[in-house]
Amino acid sequence: MGRHPEQDTARRPEQGGPQAAADGRTERGRQTREKIADAMLALLDEGVTEFPADRVAKYAGVSRRSVFHHFDDMAQLVDTAITRRLDQLARQIRPLPTEGPRAARVAALVEQRARILEWITPARMAIMRMDHPSERIRQVTEETFADARRRMEGVLAEELDRLSGRRRMDLVNGLDAVTTWGAWHHWRSTGLSPEEARHAMEATVLSLLASIDLPDPAPHASE
Repeated sequence: MGRHPEQDTARRPEQGGPQAAADGRTERGRQTREKIADAMLALLDEGVTEFPADRVAKYAGVSRRSVFHHFDDMAQLVDTAITRRLDQLARQIRPLPTEGPRAARVAALVEQRARILEWITPARMAIMRMDHPSERIRQVTEETFADARRRMEGVLAEELDRLSGRRRMDLVNGLDAVTTWGAWHHWRSTGLSPEEARHAMEATVLSLLASIDLPDPAPHASE
């Protein structure tokens, strides 16, 4: 004989029990934390430099009490928001060409760098204003810089591999300097538009690479 439907119901795991309720609260809490952090990032992107809790709460559509329920203080919120932006940055990076004409590879490298550096500027400025950035922010920032350098070396390997020793290292250091945020911020803060800054970066990279096509410099007498 078949079992009565009520017997099957009794054997099925309980739905909507305490564990499910706890999981639901955890997920809602995570979503609220992200909403508040994203509100902070939106204010950063608008050029805001002060972040009163009331303003962040209004932007996030939550209460001021909710902000401090999910974060110990505004410093922790800023830390969380900046870390979130740096993680978002990593997901924006796409593979770049490592073969083909030099001009095309440089153009692709500079286009990606210019777009990302402009986007990350508000968060980078916020980090600079921090008295004591968290270990997580320092770690992600260092990893981001190191990864950017490796990617640049990969795109320009054809040229860099023609050099060795100090000459190669000097060129890598120069290329790294002009394709990172410091150079970008200099160009933008001195009045260049994003397009003008991108053009300046591209021209500088091409000029540095042109040195490879020149004969090796004569050694110094002391050498």
